[in-house]
Amino acid sequence: MKKIILVFGFILSVNYIFSQGCSDAGICSVNHGFESDGNQFKNRIEFAAIYSLGEADLAYFSPYISYTKRFNERFSFTGKVTFSTANGSFGTRSQFGDAFLIGNYAFKEKDKKQWSILTGVKFPFTASNLKINGYSLPLDYQSSLGTIDLFLGSNLTYKKWDFNAAIQIPVVNLNKNSYFKEYGGTNDFPSTNLFERKPDALVRATYSIKTPDKKFTFKPNVLFIYHLGDDSFENIFGQRESINGSEGLTINGNIITSYVLTKQSSLELSLATPFVVRDIRPDGLTRSFVLGLQYQYSF
Repeated sequence: MKKIILVFGFILSVNYIFSQGCSDAGICSVNHGFESDGNQFKNRIEFAAIYSLGEADLAYFSPYISYTKRFNERFSFTGKVTFSTANGSFGTRSQFGDAFLIGNYAFKEKDKKQWSILTGVKFPFTASNLKINGYSLPLDYQSSLGTIDLFLGSNLTYKKWDFNAAIQIPVVNLNKNSYFKEYGGTNDFPSTNLFERKPDALVRATYSIKTPDKKFTFKPNVLFIYHLGDDSFENIFGQRESINGSEGLTINGNIITSYVLTKQSSLELSLATPFVVRDIRPDGLTRSFVLGLQYQYSF
């Protein structure tokens, strides 16, 4: 077990130095909707703080709070609210990001296999056009992409393995971003005026390792995220222009370590970095390193 953790940690370190990739528009964390506390409690609250590094000199602090209600052994519902502070050469901007509403249904376990499905929506708190001193900001500084999105997903649990797949589809575009790189004074960020985003599809594999006393759980996992098409923006001539290279695959590596504090509470530490990235990531979700700490309480 120690060898697995050390090897995975080494891979994360190497990729932190040599690559950049995307965080997510919500789809990377949607697997939390599949998790349960063994059906022992009806309610669960999570508080989390996430520190990450983005394009150029950007650094992020992104806390969130979520609440899960289990109605019975099959059906549960989760609500989540995010907040984000982005700090870089343009300045510092803080704002609430998105609200998530996700429902999960678990089928009866059979032959050590259990399937579950989820559906949910994401609502933005902003139109992705936050400014500093009246100047437009690229999407990297925005706390939301300004879209109402639909989530559809499925999960298979088999012994120590979890396999899940999901798709995130923008259904209503409220994005009013007005950033043009021609006026931004830097080439670090592409133009995203009136940005329109394509859907994302995800496949994830997770392996769980528990210590004999079941206090610690280690979950190395790999995420394959495919952006289903080139995004677009409206150029300075009022014409819609595709952003070539924004379609494509991102592969993220992630290791999660959780520790049981009491029967009702636990701490979770998450470390993630990309292995493979798209040619260009205009959505502002680029992250070279993500570190998250979460506290969970069930009652």
